[in-house]
This record gives sequence, C-alpha cells and structure tokens, in this order.
Amino acid sequence: MPDVKNLWKPGNRHRELARLMEPIVDPAGWYPAELNADEWIYRLSDSEIAEILAAVQSVESAGLTLKDIGAAEFPLPTLGPRLAEVRNEVMEGRGFALVRGLPVAGRSRFQNAVAFWGIGAHIGQARSQNKHGHLLGHVKNLGGDYAKVRGYMTQAAMDFHCDSADILSLCCLSPAKSGGEHRICSSVTLYNEMLKARPDLVEELTARFYLARKGDIPPGETEPWERLPIFSVTDGYFAGRGISAHMAKAQKIPGVPKYTELQEEAIRMYKETAPKIAIDIDFEQGDISYVCNHTMLHSRTDFEDYDEPERKRHLLRLWLSTRMRPVHSEIARMLRGVPIEGEEDPTPLDAV
Repeated sequence: MPDVKNLWKPGNRHRELARLMEPIVDPAGWYPAELNADEWIYRLSDSEIAEILAAVQSVESAGLTLKDIGAAEFPLPTLGPRLAEVRNEVMEGRGFALVRGLPVAGRSRFQNAVAFWGIGAHIGQARSQNKHGHLLGHVKNLGGDYAKVRGYMTQAAMDFHCDSADILSLCCLSPAKSGGEHRICSSVTLYNEMLKARPDLVEELTARFYLARKGDIPPGETEPWERLPIFSVTDGYFAGRGISAHMAKAQKIPGVPKYTELQEEAIRMYKETAPKIAIDIDFEQGDISYVCNHTMLHSRTDFEDYDEPERKRHLLRLWLSTRMRPVHSEIARMLRGVPIEGEEDPTPLDAV
C-alpha cells in the first residue's frame, strides 16, 4: 500500500504580549470553523512507523524498562525532528496535535507502552500523575463513582478541565463502543468571548479558586485543596485553567468559602461557552493526542463500553513537561507532578 499523505503543518498566526483584562492575541486563540483537520493531524508514514517499531525492538533487546527510555534510547532519525515541530506547535502554536497511525493491534501491551512512551520522550519528560507515582497512566472505566474518584476511572462525561502538566498525551489502544469523544476548546478563545460580553465576570475568574485534591496531597501539607486562578498572565503569556469537578468538590470541604453570586455567574458563563467553541475528536485505534494545558481545555463525552474486557475503552496517558512557557507560580508548582507516597511500579501496564 502507498504511504498515507501527511498534510500536517504548523499554523501561521502570531502572538502579542498578553495583558489581563485585554483581548488576547495568541496562535492558540482559534474557533472550530477556522481549523482544517488535515493540518492538525500528523499521519505517520510507513517509514516513520518502521522507525518506531525498530526502536521498540531495540528497547526490548536491551532489556530496558519504560523509566530507562529517553529520546536517546528511542532513536527516531527521521520522525524525531518532526516531533519537535509538533511539540513546538502544541506549546507555541494552535495548542494541540494528533499523531495518527501507530500500529497497536497484535502487539503486546509492553510494546505499545514502549512506543507511546518513546514517542513522548521526543516531546517532553514524563511526570507523576497521582500519589502512587504513576508515570504511565490509564484512562479506563473501573466502575468507579465520579463523586468519589477521579473521572478517568469512570465512563462518565467530564467537564472541560486541565491536567497538572505542560502537555497531556493520550494513546488510544481501544476506542469505546459508542461515545467517549475527546473534546478540545481554546481557553484563549473562551477568555476573549467572555471578555467581549462580560468583562466583570472575567475579572472574577482571575482570582484564586479552591480545587479539591481528592487524596493527592503533598507530604508535609494537610490542606485537601489547592488554589489557582482560572485566567492568568505571566511574563506576557496567557494561561487558562479548567472549571471542573475538582472545584465543585472543594465547595464541600469545611472552611472553603462558598461562591459569591458573581462567581457563580462567571462559572455558569464559562461552562456554557466552552462547548460552543469546542471540537470533537473521535479517537481511532493508534491515535496519539497532545494537548497544551495552558491554552487548551479538554473533556470527554460519556461512553458505552463493549462487554468483552479486552475490547473496553482504554487510553494510555502521559503528563509531559517541556518548561517552554512561563506560568503563574501556583501552576508552576503543580507542574512538578503529583507528590509520591511509598514505592510502587511507576509504569503499570494496566489500570490499577
């Protein structure tokens, strides 16, 4: 079969110095109608796939673990420089990208994890995702109650939110039977839309809000919450955070002040606006997404799983650090990853 045609290319928008309470001009400030999927989907060629598979085989032959793998241990002579372009576009351009065509069917879980991790090593450095120190995460329905556990362990729809890393990366091993679309919207565009209509509500969202930690509390600290601004500007760079279930759950923590009427109105407008400017990505097996947590928000629709355990929706997840963008001090603290309790396998090959 001939190679697929890869039409991916970086955007050509410019950035201006950002200032709070003024319109933000940023390459990540797009509307869905302005996007061309051929330009944000990077389709792997046969030769690039061969490079990936050769690197996986090299890792296996050397007996390396996932933690041993950096870009040097996973050489991609041709694809590597293109992945650097993808990283730059995610962090400094439109804010997200999708790499399509990784062959995962018929390969072992370890081989697929090595491929995902190795490709990610050319994008950034893995960070811990929970108190267990997991560097490789799993988005899979474990039958949990969203009110009690983190949303990625359930099949429930999730609010638009951000993760505690520069880049969120997901690799689709198995798509859902139905639903489970990956949703992305620009927090830059969301800010600008709200600023045009209700600048007073934007100002409310520049304050620091309480977010529940849900058990992932750093050693030496006791507060079950953290505080972050939803909209902030640092050294001329904008950053937007999600209004997610973490905030709603924090409202139930004793001592956390209740929302004011203006804050409630700002949150409503934020939540009503985000879906209107979002795109939906229907994951295919072998897709790898990269999303900048400082300029993008992500969510997912609820989904129906297959009955067979081996066919259930299953995404691998990495939180990647690039240190390419200045952010608010509280956000920077979060980007170090979730503090670890005890010693467990940091790269489990299935959801635990």
